[in-house]
Amino acid sequence: MTGDHESVTILAIESSCDETAAAVVRNGREILSNVIYSQIDLHTLYGGVVPEIASRKHIEKINQVMGQALKEAGMDLPDLDAIAVTYGPGLVGPLLVGVSAAKAVSFASGLPLIGVHHIEGHISANYIEHKDLEPPFVCLVASGGHSHLVVVKDYGEYEVLGRTRDDAAGEAFDKVARAIGLGYPGGPKIDKTAKEGNPDAIAFPRAKVGDSDYDFSFSGLKSAVLNYLNSCEMKGERICQADVAASFQKAVVEVLTEHSMAAVERCGLRKFAIAGGVASNSALRQALENACEEKRIAFYRPAPILCTDNAAMIGAAAYYEYVRGVRHGLDLNAVPNLKLEDKHE
Repeated sequence: MTGDHESVTILAIESSCDETAAAVVRNGREILSNVIYSQIDLHTLYGGVVPEIASRKHIEKINQVMGQALKEAGMDLPDLDAIAVTYGPGLVGPLLVGVSAAKAVSFASGLPLIGVHHIEGHISANYIEHKDLEPPFVCLVASGGHSHLVVVKDYGEYEVLGRTRDDAAGEAFDKVARAIGLGYPGGPKIDKTAKEGNPDAIAFPRAKVGDSDYDFSFSGLKSAVLNYLNSCEMKGERICQADVAASFQKAVVEVLTEHSMAAVERCGLRKFAIAGGVASNSALRQALENACEEKRIAFYRPAPILCTDNAAMIGAAAYYEYVRGVRHGLDLNAVPNLKLEDKHE
């Protein structure tokens, strides 16, 4: 082990949903390996992630994925400085598989264990993509389970300005995609189909949360889409799949962009980043890029492979925890509803 902060190499594990992932990351910004086993094909049969099936597949693949990550990095356990793992939020069964594997490796090797918050991992993907990015900045985290507007005050120090009151943005994408017959996973399929549609064809609502300028609500929008589909069906009218996808996507993108820019203005920061699976949506990326350019704000976005769940982002977040002296014991447990504000409690 190196024992200093000049060169810290971490094996990271991510298993919060339906990707079994492991990566070796150096100094929080350099990927030595990033292995992802996706279960999408398995869960497509059911129209969404089945937690029990996901857990069993994680058990089957976790050792193989960790081994491959070490092999691709050209390293063995003695070459590492720490083991990192997502311990929340997420699906409890999948989280437990990753946490148990990390604790076993930590115990067997004597390497320190670092539990990482999943959303902090998504935010930290930007450090890998943009070597020059440093806090403070505002970050929109939009994924299947989360929609957060976060002020990144410093490494490991966050203020959550806004969050979803009901459905996360990615969850709404999945549900609407299923309703219009696109299937799972909804995000990429709506993104692709929307390119062929008219985003102004249908006037879907933009929800405002009365007591907050920064919170999100997508449940009403989802219901509006379902009501539109039911109405068309009852009247015998043809439904244009591409127009519904484009109009729905525009409604989501406008709300995310509007709230994000309001947060940036309030904080007076000139740096804005996006993260999470929905951050790979082409319409959202373009809208935010245009808004940031108009306001002369620096815009940061990870590559699509770093937006979806991966272990490299967990390794990036873990490095800054490691430097701050954060260590977890073998009593570390999965916390499925872990809040970003409570990650060190």
